[in-house]
Amino acid sequence: MKKTVIRTILLILFPIAAFAGDAMWAYISAAASIAFSTIAAGAAVGLVGSAAMGAIGEKPEISGKAIVFLGLAEGIAIYGLIIAILILGKV
Repeated sequence: MKKTVIRTILLILFPIAAFAGDAMWAYISAAASIAFSTIAAGAAVGLVGSAAMGAIGEKPEISGKAIVFLGLAEGIAIYGLIIAILILGKV
């Protein structure tokens, strides 16, 4: 019953989903994985970047460490891409 309601809502919102079959859920999951991880990475880079610029303004010799933290924040988007590739590899 619950699955039917979800599919009906998706068909109303996205009529092309009628042609996707069972692979539809894999495509939606892959898209959601990339979308949410990219949003999270953007928020993380914004917060870490602003803090890093403030710290570099006070102490310029820590600029190398700040770039490492920015790279770690950007890795969130890479993880989402990897998950999406793994999901689409199963289809």
